[in-house]
Amino acid sequence: MTGHLEAICVVSELRDDAGTVGKTAIDKRPVSGQVGVNELGLWGDIQADREHHGGTYQAVYAYSTEDAEWWASELDREIPPGTFGENLRISGLDVSGALIGERWRIADVVLEVTSPRIPCKTFARWMDEEGWLRRFNRAQRHGAYLRVVTEGHIEAGQDVEVVHRPSHGVSIRILFGDANPEAASRLLDEATTTAIDLDPEMREAMVRMADR
Repeated sequence: MTGHLEAICVVSELRDDAGTVGKTAIDKRPVSGQVGVNELGLWGDIQADREHHGGTYQAVYAYSTEDAEWWASELDREIPPGTFGENLRISGLDVSGALIGERWRIADVVLEVTSPRIPCKTFARWMDEEGWLRRFNRAQRHGAYLRVVTEGHIEAGQDVEVVHRPSHGVSIRILFGDANPEAASRLLDEATTTAIDLDPEMREAMVRMADR
């Protein structure tokens, strides 16, 4: 499977926010030319609330063009690249249906899907839509956080090639459906025997689900 990298977005400027940090870096805008990617994300991008965002397991956030277009219709407003605070806007791939541990290659960069985006109050304030957190979760169009397996450079317009899909079949979307202990057990078993590097918070959530 191959998608297309429509846009690369990094923080435009820190915005005032009513949360405890007082600032937010959710305002991402597209940039042109090559952008470096290292283990903590894109060059030129930051996270204001580093206690709850960023790090190696949330180095890059991707969202699909198709899901953004769906939201544009639902909300009757434009959702240009970066609106959801995403770093990568990708077409042609079901980003929210990606498997945990799935790997993508963009030029010389390899990324691995680690977890869904859990919407926070900062996101709700930024979107300014009634009941936004509930609506975003219910739609199951969360997008995907990724860790950087191989560093390098990327540029808008390049292909996004899926180079590995684990056999466990546990996707971003499944994690926000009904509790599925059997799926959680499959994910944990494969993570033990393969190179899937589970986010510790994801592992804890899967252990709880598997024990139900």
